[in-house]
Amino acid sequence: MNAPARLPAANAGYDVGRFVADLRRARAEGGDERSMIRRVRPLALRLAAEKDCWLRPEMCRPDPEQGFGVHILHEETDHALTVFVASWLPGRGAPPHDHGTWAVVTGIEGVERNTFWRRVDDRSRPGYAELERAGEKAFGPGAAVALPAGMIHSVRNDTPVTTVSLHVYGMHVNHTVRSQFDPERRTETPFKLRTSGGGGAGER
Repeated sequence: MNAPARLPAANAGYDVGRFVADLRRARAEGGDERSMIRRVRPLALRLAAEKDCWLRPEMCRPDPEQGFGVHILHEETDHALTVFVASWLPGRGAPPHDHGTWAVVTGIEGVERNTFWRRVDDRSRPGYAELERAGEKAFGPGAAVALPAGMIHSVRNDTPVTTVSLHVYGMHVNHTVRSQFDPERRTETPFKLRTSGGGGAGER
């Protein structure tokens, strides 16, 4: 297991160690995906709001080739309950993609635009997919986006500065079956991330 950040002093704020302990308790309560998302959302918002307790500059360095950086804060030994800090270069983002698991994303610094997509083909042709836009939401600090497994979205940083967000997944996304999509070419291809930090098991 990748160890979370060091435990805080008794009077310290909410940090990654406390957040992970709360995530484990939330999972132990059982229930379906919707129940887990409902429990995780306020916890993620709290961690993002108390960024001064745990966020460091090295967690917020985008990958110029990828267009965004993915720093692992925590990952269980079975790759579950994975927590990332994502940093997005100005004018860059991620194409339409799914996660193969549930996700809760909260803003830390700056505003990011999420576009939601609906798949409309019958999924009978390997490598082929038709998508249509289903909505859009810009969010930043104090806001969260909940993404059930199977939901497709794309992300873009339209601002002139690097933006930062907190991502919580039911499973490390490099250990799920997930895809990225090109709506114009109508293609579906595997989607893997390059990650840093935490001694994680992601693609490097």
